[in-house]
Amino acid sequence: MSAAFLDVLFIGDIVGRPGRDAVAQTLQDMRRADIPDLIVANAENAAGGFGLTEPVCQELVDLGIQVLTMGNHTWDKAEIFGFIGEQRRLLRPANYPEGTPGRGWTLLEVAGVQVAVVNVMGRAFMPPVDCPFVCLDRVIAEIAGQAQVILVDVHAEATAEKIALARYVDGRVSACLGTHTHVQTADETILAGGTAFLSDVGMCGPRDAVIGVKTELAIRKMKTPFPTKLEVASGPSQFNAVRLRVDTRTGHSVAIERLNYR
Repeated sequence: MSAAFLDVLFIGDIVGRPGRDAVAQTLQDMRRADIPDLIVANAENAAGGFGLTEPVCQELVDLGIQVLTMGNHTWDKAEIFGFIGEQRRLLRPANYPEGTPGRGWTLLEVAGVQVAVVNVMGRAFMPPVDCPFVCLDRVIAEIAGQAQVILVDVHAEATAEKIALARYVDGRVSACLGTHTHVQTADETILAGGTAFLSDVGMCGPRDAVIGVKTELAIRKMKTPFPTKLEVASGPSQFNAVRLRVDTRTGHSVAIERLNYR
């Protein structure tokens, strides 16, 4: 029998080893209480802060994360070309040009419920990609009739673009959640059509840093014209995520809660 409600945990951008450790510890603590039905995480910064390697991908899957989404750092580790096509639950933005390796959305069964997870990337202040609005129209049409719950990761810089995309798909997807900026916003809501929304889920990674990067390196890069190799910071970490409760009969979200653990 299918679950009447689905409990979903969506984890913000995981940054390097500190971020992975924060996720591992938090999920371990959750298992002592109540583990969600579905765990999704953005992993585009999971390997050294830039991109994803196969061992790191497997490490995150072994933690119980069922779907990994990506973004503009998808191709930062060249080895991803060797495994992204084989990983059914590893997504890159669906609005990359036709012929790009990998997939932009996937279907999986969770607690007897068919769930679709979609990854798209914004265009404002981001590398060139196809229109995310047109892409979501196409993908939602492809998914029609196949999934009771649809979750969308919008990896984008501009808050206005994320809000516009969420309102554009309101009522057609269960949740439209923003990633990329690494700074959790406080605008969680359920839109009129039943779509849960948050401009940015935030980051799992070093807290005393500049969005996960060593402070002195980030300042040097912004203050001077000199090339600077950015590195993941160390020290205390944070865990940012959002938890959703979705009515599987309607596909609409009925609750959304921000998580910010330090």
